[in-house]
Amino acid sequence: MLMIRTIVRPEKVYDVMQGLLEAGFPAVTKISVVGRGKQRGLQVADVVYDEIPKEMLFTVIPDIDKDFVIRAIIENAKSGSDGKFGDGKIFVSAVEEVYTNKYRREGNRSAPSGKGGLNERDYCSDTDE
Repeated sequence: MLMIRTIVRPEKVYDVMQGLLEAGFPAVTKISVVGRGKQRGLQVADVVYDEIPKEMLFTVIPDIDKDFVIRAIIENAKSGSDGKFGDGKIFVSAVEEVYTNKYRREGNRSAPSGKGGLNERDYCSDTDE
C-alpha cells in the first residue's frame, strides 16, 4: 500500500477531492497547512508573504493504483491547462501496516486492485485480537 500526500491550493481542494471520489477513491483526510515552495513565498509591492495557505490531502491506496491516482490529482489540482507555480506537490511513501481502531485489527497486505480504494475488509486480517 502507498500513502499519497498532496499539497494543493485551497481553491482546488474541492476539485481534487471530487476527482478522487469520481475515480473511486473516496477516503481522504484533509488538513489546512501553510508554507512556501521554491519561490520563497509571494511578494506584493513591499510585502513578502512567506506563509502561503494550502490544503494537504492524504489517502492510502493499493500500489497498483498509484499512477491512476496521481493522474487524477494532477488533472484536478493544476491551474489552467498548463499549471502554474504554487499548484502544489505530490508525495508518495510506502505504508507497511494499517490498524483499524474500531476493530483492533492489523493489516499489512495490499488491497486488490480495481475496487476503487481500500475498505476495511481489504486490508484487515480475518481474526480479532
